[in-house]
Amino acid sequence: MTLVRITLRWLLSTAVGFALLAQNGAQNSAQSSVPNSAPRKNLLVIGEEKGYRHEAIPHAMATIERLGRETGLWNTVIRTDTEPLTKKKLEYNARNLNDFDAVLFYTGGTLEMDDGQKADFLSFIHDDGKGFIGVHSATITFTRWPEYGEMVGGYFDEHPWGTFDAPILVEDAAFPGMQQWAGSFTLKDEIYQMKNFSRENTRVLMRLDAGKLDLANSRVHRKDNDFAVSWAKMYGRGRVFYSTLGHVDANWDKPEMQEMYIEAIKWALRLVDADVTPRRLP
Repeated sequence: MTLVRITLRWLLSTAVGFALLAQNGAQNSAQSSVPNSAPRKNLLVIGEEKGYRHEAIPHAMATIERLGRETGLWNTVIRTDTEPLTKKKLEYNARNLNDFDAVLFYTGGTLEMDDGQKADFLSFIHDDGKGFIGVHSATITFTRWPEYGEMVGGYFDEHPWGTFDAPILVEDAAFPGMQQWAGSFTLKDEIYQMKNFSRENTRVLMRLDAGKLDLANSRVHRKDNDFAVSWAKMYGRGRVFYSTLGHVDANWDKPEMQEMYIEAIKWALRLVDADVTPRRLP
């Protein structure tokens, strides 16, 4: 009987031990599958236009907000006014630039910002090292504010071919968000021609394939046939990304487009790094 009791105790303790090991293993496995709970970044999205109204803006802003939630990388505050673009304390606990890590503009025209706001906004990027993402008509914004044009990298100068099947070349496949595009592809969108744009301070990521364009179009002003589609640059300590893509509402549902803006926002938020050394036209 004594031997039987000892054997039963040993079997019971062994079973309990194995159960505890299995439980610990399951807990460790579950913990290892939980994503990194690093604090989310904060992105301010401004969708306001004075002049032409882009129908894609509501869908674009909603898409950016959804991508932030789904990736778990950033929280999005959507505004259709410029009140938060200041470092001054605002009433009613409203957020200002001090609460954000980057600002995204899908805007147009001359927005309502006083000189103090303009200074704070540029300082937010240039001095504080925060990020800026410009979408499509962000280059038709503040066209009489040269410092803004310097920050974003250029201004709209017509769209000679309107909305068309644009022949696009990926110039820098190493930049985040460029890998999912084919090296050469066609996308129906409205591509801007740029002025006050220079490769001396800009890393072009995509450009139009000039060999497939109607360069006899009377609205083609660039004699160098250099039509940048997307670029990245530094502005002081801050990171700036711009793409003319986004006019066509349906393009915001394309996985390639969403991936491009996810990675661009990550870069602007300093979640990933990339070489943005300016390069000449290949």
